[in-house]
Amino acid sequence: MLGGLISPMDGIGPQDIEIDSLVQRVASGDVKEVILALSATMEGDTTNFYIFRRLAPYPDVKITILARGVSVGNEIEYTDSLTLGRSILNRTPFKDTFTHQ
Repeated sequence: MLGGLISPMDGIGPQDIEIDSLVQRVASGDVKEVILALSATMEGDTTNFYIFRRLAPYPDVKITILARGVSVGNEIEYTDSLTLGRSILNRTPFKDTFTHQ
């Protein structure tokens, strides 16, 4: 939908992505939630933040991002510090990790 990510190192700025149609859809009042699902890179995070700022005038729209962190089955000792940090920020209570029957 955006046509790319903001990447100042590559000369791609906010004016180079297609965000106006998203803002118009949100402004119409039909959108209840925007789920940000961009790549877990500096460019993805920069673009997510830009979208968040552009949608800030619409407080009734919930803006969420996919959880990020250590995948099930991965060894924690091989996890990079950014992924580990996101895992800590997105942690959930231990009791919620089990299915209650």
